[in-house]
Amino acid sequence: MKRARLHVRGHDIGVEVSITETARECMRGLLGRAALASGEALLLDRCGSVHTFGMRFAIDVLFLDRRQRVVAIHHDVPRRRMLFSLRATHTLEMPAHSARRHGLAVGDSLVFEATS
Repeated sequence: MKRARLHVRGHDIGVEVSITETARECMRGLLGRAALASGEALLLDRCGSVHTFGMRFAIDVLFLDRRQRVVAIHHDVPRRRMLFSLRATHTLEMPAHSARRHGLAVGDSLVFEATS
């Protein structure tokens, strides 16, 4: 996976993002992880739907369009849920409460600055 820092409104918000590069990485997502640390996120490239079956913790799900603008935010998504967005081409998964803590909103343009 690639690594990047998340920038919103021109500012690094202190979130380290893992970006999927293969279909296998995208399908695995966060499955099997005990938690997602504060300050971490997972960007599923070319993905407009997710599920939380088999997950052990709640997450925030942000759907992004092809220009990496936020088109929908689902806060504190519990286990055993399925979400999708017809407008989304990318999905950002963050620990529960992260989107609100960082002040993320529908319409925000996200920038992922490569770190490796």
